[in-house]
Amino acid sequence: MHVQEWLDTVPAVAVYVVVGLVIGLESLGIPLPGEIILVSAALLSSQHGGIDPVILGATASAGAVIGDSIGYAIGRKGGRPLLAWLGRKFPKHFSEGHIATAERSFQKWGMWAVFFGRFVALLRIFAGPLAGVLRMPYWKFLIANVLGGIVWAGGTTAVIYYVGVVAESWLKRFSWLGLVAAVGIGVASMVIVKRRASRARPETEPVPAGD
Repeated sequence: MHVQEWLDTVPAVAVYVVVGLVIGLESLGIPLPGEIILVSAALLSSQHGGIDPVILGATASAGAVIGDSIGYAIGRKGGRPLLAWLGRKFPKHFSEGHIATAERSFQKWGMWAVFFGRFVALLRIFAGPLAGVLRMPYWKFLIANVLGGIVWAGGTTAVIYYVGVVAESWLKRFSWLGLVAAVGIGVASMVIVKRRASRARPETEPVPAGD
């Protein structure tokens, strides 16, 4: 709520810039709350006529795709020494265990790890740099990066926007009941997606990412 209140105090253009920048930096490999910023901005757009959800979704998608692409280039150039450096700088996010989990996902699923990684906080940070470190063919990475960025950023914006619109309509008719229902649906959906992602973690031996 504090994020949404802060976003409400700045011009619409600044909201687009902040959302695109934060998501881009997160996708590049810097641990930032991109999902929180996007959800807050999308909910605000459902209540604020000055914020266009289409522009917001496009900005978020662009930030995701560009950030991941830069992360890929950095990872490809820096290699495994880069992961070791990140582990020292950000031990909470780039610990050996987290890196091993992400690497197994990439080695089993290849480009699909980039696509579905958008919906998992840990893989969202690792996707670009790790794909570069593992030297995934760029054309595979690019396809998964663009599709994943658009589906995640654009889809999240659309869903949260319409949930906000429906919640506001329900509030006018049913007071707090509408808000409780809308929040319950959102939380339940998030829990289901995260549980399915957790169950889908690979258990097989790794294979080269480029195959």
